Amino acid sequence: MTEETYRRPAIGQHPPNLSPDYKSTATRAPSQPAIVLPQSLSEITGPLLRGERLGANENDLTKQRLGEPLGERIVVHGRVLDEDGKPVPEALVEIWQCNAAGRYHHPGDQHDAPLDPNFYGGGRARADREGRYSFITIKPGAYPWKNHHNAWRPAHIHFSLFGPAFATRLITQMYFPGDPLLAFDPIYNSVPSAARARLQASFDMAETRPEWALAYRFDILLRGRNATPME
Repeated sequence: MTEETYRRPAIGQHPPNLSPDYKSTATRAPSQPAIVLPQSLSEITGPLLRGERLGANENDLTKQRLGEPLGERIVVHGRVLDEDGKPVPEALVEIWQCNAAGRYHHPGDQHDAPLDPNFYGGGRARADREGRYSFITIKPGAYPWKNHHNAWRPAHIHFSLFGPAFATRLITQMYFPGDPLLAFDPIYNSVPSAARARLQASFDMAETRPEWALAYRFDILLRGRNATPME
């Protein structure tokens, strides 16, 4: 393998480390340019997480507690693809999100919205041989986040993916189509404009389950010029 095994991200695909409208980046962004290191064997061959065992209901966030959670049940599915558009088999996909009222099941979230004892908001799935993954969950609510006056985060689901190597690690967010809050969200708008649409799921009528749940498709590209932006 050579250091070009995984092409480096193209310019204009991912948000900058410093985005002034997203205020907390001012304290987190590095003050010096990044040092580009060659890809070593460790970055292009691991980690291999295929031995990680998943529980029966880890990809169904509506069945992890004693009762049904409140809110709109949805199916979120898609494919994990590499920089050439080929499936990434057995990729580990993790999600976390707030509940239908816009509150995370976490002590750090003190938003004045109700907790749902039947919704913890975390799940995992493993892609199949064709890179397909699927979750059943509840559509998350919007919530205030104090970045600026009257700041609200659009409904979103956090994704964490482990591809076949550290070079294909991705943490991102999935948004819902047509959300009016997207135009006002500094996190979403920190992504270069040409790449923002890749963070929006598409409504999928074909996979909607009659009288049970709407479906959304979110395909994820781990590398390349059409990669899903990092967030």
